[in-house]
Amino acid sequence: MLAMPKPISRADVAHVARLARLRLTDDELDQFTPQLAAVLAHAADVEALDVTGVIPTAHPLPLRNVVRVDVVRPSIDRAAVLAAAPNVQDGQFRVPSILAEES
Repeated sequence: MLAMPKPISRADVAHVARLARLRLTDDELDQFTPQLAAVLAHAADVEALDVTGVIPTAHPLPLRNVVRVDVVRPSIDRAAVLAAAPNVQDGQFRVPSILAEES
């Protein structure tokens, strides 16, 4: 028999939010605490199932991607595209950095 999971507290949700770098309001903490507790309770129910003899699968049905053949076709002229770009460096588009850390 599995041990009962420790109930999740509002402080636990706040801690997880901080780890995920999420800023939650008090109302959001009040809303998400029972929701996360329900998700964890469901996960505990699934974990408690007897799956002896069940073959591990990612999907119950066989799947196959249907893709078109990768064929090179004529496209827009590279020089024309770069000429129309607002900022080009070494033959490539130059864009502002989006990965800078917030201070």
